[in-house]
Order: sequence, then C-alpha cells, then structure tokens
Amino acid sequence: MEQHIRLAQRLHPRLLNFFTKFPPPLIAGTATTARTIPSNEKTITIAENTSSIDPNAGASTTTATVSSSEPEAHSDLFSKPYRNPFLPFKNPQTGNWHGPQISLRRQADLFKLAVEHNVLSLMPLGPKHPEVKEQKRIENGLRVQGTGIGKKVKGKHWERALRGKLEGRRQAMEGMPEMIRQWKERGHGRGWKKWPK
Repeated sequence: MEQHIRLAQRLHPRLLNFFTKFPPPLIAGTATTARTIPSNEKTITIAENTSSIDPNAGASTTTATVSSSEPEAHSDLFSKPYRNPFLPFKNPQTGNWHGPQISLRRQADLFKLAVEHNVLSLMPLGPKHPEVKEQKRIENGLRVQGTGIGKKVKGKHWERALRGKLEGRRQAMEGMPEMIRQWKERGHGRGWKKWPK
C-alpha cells in the first residue's frame, strides 16, 4: 500500500486529478471505499462528481446531499457502472448522445503524461491512446493514398497506361528483325500503316 502511495505522490497533478475523478475500473472499488468527504463540502461538488459516473445524470434534476449521518448514500454515489470519459455516451432513457467529457487535446496531454509516468495501463481507451493511434496508422498507412493495408494508388493517366506502352515496346523490339525486313520489301515505308511509323 505504501508503494502505491509513493507512486501517487510522484504523479503529475493533472494525472492525480484525472484518477480522482475517474478511477480505473479495476481499482474503482478500493478507491471509492477509501475516499472520504468532509461534512462541510458543498452539494455542488458532489453533484459534479456523480455526473461523470452516473449514466442517467442528465435525466433527473434532483441533487444529492451528503451529510455525516448518511454514509450509505455516499457509497451509492460511486457504485454506478463505469463510464469512459474519453468516448461519447448515449443516455439509455432519453436516447440522446453526449460528447466525451474530456476534449481530444486534453486526452493527448493526459496520455503523454501517462507514458512519462508509466501508468498507461491504468488509462481508459480513447482516440488519442498510443495503441489506438498505432493501429490506425497501420490500417490507414502514412495518410498517403495507397500506403494502407489493401489499398492502391489510382495514379495519373500516363502512369496507368505506362504498363501497356512498355509491353507494346517490348513486343516491337522482339519483332524488330521481321519489321525491318517488311520495311525494306515495301520500298522503305511506302504504304506502311503499323507502329512505329
């Protein structure tokens, strides 16, 4: 336990804030039981915390109040199913889509810090996750047309016609002795309709 505390003390403050608001699903149970809320904390901050975890937060307008006499209510606030803050979310009751809670720019910054501090395995998957970006780079190539998996370049007209031209030239070179003989027989090009002219 002391090792985890020392690791948390060495983390960047932005990572600490992120893990406080969105604990990883594997350790969410231990993180929520160890968390305590002082009695003088405002109701607004509790409502903000629950909105990130509660999937139906937009559906109801009631606010939760936590006092020292209701420890059970506090444990219920954090027992909701985990929701990825990096991905859009569809409210099951209203059917409305809500955007990700953390913007792409902030996601990129958080992932850079997580790689720096070796806690990338605790981060949820998102569009800016290094593994997701590497997979997209493999599938899409270098963003140059035709460099991805199973893709090819259309090319300019002369590039598409080049293979046929080269094949015609090769056949003409192979049949050159016969062509020269016919050329001489027909009076050095009179009435010659073939290629080359």
